[in-house]
Amino acid sequence: MAIKTQPIIDAARKRGDRTLSEYDSKRILAAYGVPISRERLVSTAKEAREAAKKIGYPVVLKACSADEVHKTEKGLIAVNLASQKELNDAFALLSKRAGKDYQGAYLVQEMVKGAREVMIGMHHDPSFGPSVLFGLGGIFTEILQDVVFRVAPLKKRDAADMMRSIKGNKILDAVRGMPAVDKDVLSAALLAVSKIALDHPDIAEIDINPLIISGNKPIAVDGLVVLTKISE
Repeated sequence: MAIKTQPIIDAARKRGDRTLSEYDSKRILAAYGVPISRERLVSTAKEAREAAKKIGYPVVLKACSADEVHKTEKGLIAVNLASQKELNDAFALLSKRAGKDYQGAYLVQEMVKGAREVMIGMHHDPSFGPSVLFGLGGIFTEILQDVVFRVAPLKKRDAADMMRSIKGNKILDAVRGMPAVDKDVLSAALLAVSKIALDHPDIAEIDINPLIISGNKPIAVDGLVVLTKISE
């Protein structure tokens, strides 16, 4: 997979970017088998409408640029857009908020729904090397800080142990009428992040937050890859 994904990183280096856009970050994740939301990269309102028609409403619209990491805080995300009019209005609003000098694109994404959210991450520690993270996702990541770490490379038993080790592990079971999470898919995603870290030592961090549990399937609706500094 490194052969397919390295050009994405090389292109970012050439542009002088330390972070990849959400679209490019998720291209790397998807190449390794992490389930991601259905989405299309667009530049105009017309392209956004065409993308939404193919994906199916409701959709999410996001500004998508390596420079726009904190999209939510800047108001550069519009969710649950149920019609062409709502999409047109959202595109106009996000374009205004992004500013006339904005050079990035926009991401039209399926609206993934689910009451449960988890996260997977990776941090390259100078002493221990790459460590993979797993825990509760969304707004609960910072509030509850229910996260566990394991040093890469991971094996299946490590992934299973990580899922058991968070305090909120019951969220992965059948609860309140919701089915048990497909732990095989979740385990494969953890192993994928471990493999990405080992294949690409020039990746300093990976943040997949949240993975929304839709039915019983985890789907990454956001993703961020951060590269090491050139001097590292």
